Amino acid sequence: MSTSLHTDAHRIDALVVGAGFSGLYLLHRLRAEGFTVRLVEASGGVGGVWQNNRYPGARVDSHVPNYEYSLEAVWRDWTWTERFPGRDELVAYFDHVVDVLDLADDIDLRTTVTSARFDESNHRWTVTADGRRYDCQYLLLCTGFGSKAYIPDLPGLDSFTGVCHHTAHWPAGLVPASHGRVGVIGTGASGVQVVQELAPVASHLTVFQRSPVMAIPMRQQSLDPAEQKAAKSLYPEIFSRRNSSPSSFADIERLDVSALAVTDAERTAVYDEAWCKGGFHFWAGTFNDILIDERANLTAYQYWRDHVRPRITDPFTAELLAPTDPPYPFGTKRPSLEQTFYDCFNQPNVDLVDVRSTPIESITPAGVRTTVGHIDLDLLVLATGFDANTGGLTAIDIRDRHDRPLADRWAGGVDTHLGVAVHGFPNMLFLYGPQSATAFCNGPVCAEFQGDWVTDLLVQLREQGHTVFDVDPTTGPDWSAHLALIADATLLGRTDSWYMAANVPGKPRQLLNYPSPGMYTDRLRQCAEAGYDGFRFGSAI
Repeated sequence: MSTSLHTDAHRIDALVVGAGFSGLYLLHRLRAEGFTVRLVEASGGVGGVWQNNRYPGARVDSHVPNYEYSLEAVWRDWTWTERFPGRDELVAYFDHVVDVLDLADDIDLRTTVTSARFDESNHRWTVTADGRRYDCQYLLLCTGFGSKAYIPDLPGLDSFTGVCHHTAHWPAGLVPASHGRVGVIGTGASGVQVVQELAPVASHLTVFQRSPVMAIPMRQQSLDPAEQKAAKSLYPEIFSRRNSSPSSFADIERLDVSALAVTDAERTAVYDEAWCKGGFHFWAGTFNDILIDERANLTAYQYWRDHVRPRITDPFTAELLAPTDPPYPFGTKRPSLEQTFYDCFNQPNVDLVDVRSTPIESITPAGVRTTVGHIDLDLLVLATGFDANTGGLTAIDIRDRHDRPLADRWAGGVDTHLGVAVHGFPNMLFLYGPQSATAFCNGPVCAEFQGDWVTDLLVQLREQGHTVFDVDPTTGPDWSAHLALIADATLLGRTDSWYMAANVPGKPRQLLNYPSPGMYTDRLRQCAEAGYDGFRFGSAI
């Protein structure tokens, strides 16, 4: 993998931006079809978010073998050590992928794309990245949903004299145990994992919670190498089920029955089984109306609450972490997976601050000031998530045919065609981005399906002699309206979540994630079968 800088332009068929699941798979597929391709990655290694997620306790929330490529050349000689692998093992896996697929020579690391301009005269993009220029026919953006960290506007944050890091910017080698008094702002996925790791080692840990996280059991377990090797004979069947599953998991399917159509005992039995399996089973593997019907949803919330509260000894803390009444419908925020999160709050060195009732007034040089007093800190952890789905794309100065930045185009709301293209940006596609099944899809499944779909599209363009494509101007509003109807028809629209782009102040509130991977892949498939409906091909359009 190259890390040197060039000033001459690389002339290629396609430039892929981002070396996560989508980017590496797309590089592999396009090269196999004879396209000349370069992949650029801002960080110093491959793996997407896993390259930067070095915070204590970082691990994936999708279990293996669901969370890996279905390519036999990759999985044949790879063995996992845990059901939910940690960050270091995931980085090693991605290095293995690069080695097995021989991708390194076509990857430029430490290369941040800053701008992209389309030349109408030759139907090619000129892309600038850290002293390099790339001349490409197709610009393929695989920046993912979590490439731009969200850092809240906290008064005085720059004044803090202790150590402060966002979980996505955690420096290599930082040992939290050496920083005795720790504050963690945020209780999403990274917050849950950080708290579990720091609670046993911090002299004092203060957790700042805006809204309760409805974390569900991970059920982590070590994997026996011999058993895993024996199970590989089943991998083709597992991956076939995974790829055709509405949930994008081979072993997680919703029942075709309402939570309200069964007896209390039958309902409890379903919930018990999903709870014991761990992972996303309790979220995505029970009744078909959990995210649609408020009364059905309440049954899931009550089960969750009644299994969490007994683990918390202090009644006041229990009410904050698992309120009697749901603060929002269960599952309308992506559930975090936990191992010891709720037990941590029984420790005498752990405090919980509810920032809705006790707001943060400012960050001071010595810690955090709330409305009731000052909390001294040595280490401040910002587990505040991402400018999800759009942040990685709008951070690049990409201009449309009228020289309008993509960030300006989406300032009033995102509009895409099927979550892969935008009118006015010819020969540009993005994977695992806004208005696709991103947040509800198992990453490798989306990467492979969308990667195959994009590859097939570019092959067809080449075979038909087309040099340019764009999408109809009506497609974006139509797709946005479709997602708005889904939000209104489900409980998702009732919750201020990053699904709804509601975690970043000023961002237009809209559903940015298609909630059914199966239905989404069907829509892409139908588009292709209809001759790529909504797209315009030609030599001049």
